[in-house]
Formats: sequence, structure tokens, C-alpha cells
Amino acid sequence: MDALWRKSRSRGRLLVFAAVFVWYAGSVSCFGQSQDSEFTFLLPAGRSECFFQNAIKNGTMEVEYQVIAGAGMDVDFTVLSPQGIRLIYESRRSDGVHVVEPTEEGDYEICFDNSFSRFSEKMVFFEIIIEGQGGDVGGDDEWAGLEEPEGSLLEYKLEDIRESMESLYKRLERSRQMQTVLRAFEARDRNLLEDNLWRVSFWSCASVVVMLCVALTQWLGRAGTCGGRLY
Repeated sequence: MDALWRKSRSRGRLLVFAAVFVWYAGSVSCFGQSQDSEFTFLLPAGRSECFFQNAIKNGTMEVEYQVIAGAGMDVDFTVLSPQGIRLIYESRRSDGVHVVEPTEEGDYEICFDNSFSRFSEKMVFFEIIIEGQGGDVGGDDEWAGLEEPEGSLLEYKLEDIRESMESLYKRLERSRQMQTVLRAFEARDRNLLEDNLWRVSFWSCASVVVMLCVALTQWLGRAGTCGGRLY
């Protein structure tokens, strides 16, 4: 009996390990179908650019944008529904975060407008996060073939592993998104500092040149006055 119990216990562990291996093999396809996207582009002066994002019904779409370079650091921002209805509009803003919930099935139009600027082009970063009705991860089908009788040890182990991996994936994905946004803020601050540094350096050099010209003019004037007195 003891040998039979050990054999059944070993078989149960092998089944758990096999299930975990199958889950890891399918995790690439399960987690790789993320609809999140991020993009950095150059918006010319006097023009507008539009992007289209497909969304599912009763989901959530979050759009975050940031102007990271360009004079004024501002653009006009618009989001249109698949039916052409304007949902969000902002004028002359440098950044913003907007959530559309619930979404309709179809393509949403996301536009950035720089037509009010005649000379300055803008560099814009934006990120789109799409979440379905059941969350970011739609991997329920990956577990369909791993069915066991109710109350078995394998069922509880698979459920625990699934919850842990989904929670880890969501936290890592949120960390990646926050790091991307922070990099965009860092790029904007760096560009702003470099632009201010150029302005400060230019006007400092101009002030020094003016001071030298004034000093040279005064010195020549005094030298001419002293020379006239000698004669």
C-alpha cells in the first residue's frame, strides 16, 4: 500500500509539472496578443496627424500623450468614435490622459493638430492601452485542455499558478507602461533644459559683446579726449 501511495503521489507531481510546462509553452501566444501600443512621431508645422485604434465592445481604452519637443510644447488633441462622434477635444495642451469606457466595436480616430503653428514642429509621444471586458489577458482557452475531476489536487494547483502568473503579468505590464511614460517626461524636460540653455548662453554672449563694445567705445573716447588736450 505504501509503495502504491508513493507511486500515485509521484504521478500526481508529474501531472502538475506537465501542466505547468504546457502552460509555459502557450504563455507566449497567450500574453503576446497585447493590444497596447506606443509611438513617438514628429508633427510638422501647420499639419495634423491621425491614428486609428481598433477596440472591442464594452472594453476600456486609455490614451496618454505628451509633447516632448517643440516651441510652445502644445498641440490640439481629438478622439473620435467609430461613428465619427467627437468624444474628447483639448486645445493647446502639452499632455493629457483620457479614458474611454465603455468602448464601441470599431476603429477610434486619435488626432494631433499643429495647424495653429506656422514655423515650429512638435515631437509627440502617445500610448494607447486597451483592456477587454475580462482584463488584459485573454488566456482562458489555454486552460481548456487541462481539465481534471473537481476537487483534484491538479485543479487547485493550476488555479493557483494561473492567478499568480496573471497577477504578475499585469503588474509587469503596468510597470513597463509607467516607465515608458516617465521616459517621455524625461525627454521633454531634457529638451526644455537644452532649449533654455541655448537661450541663456546666446543672450549671455550677446550681453558680453555689448559690454565689450561699450567699454571699447568709452576707452577710445577718453583716449581721443586726452590726445586733444596734449595738442
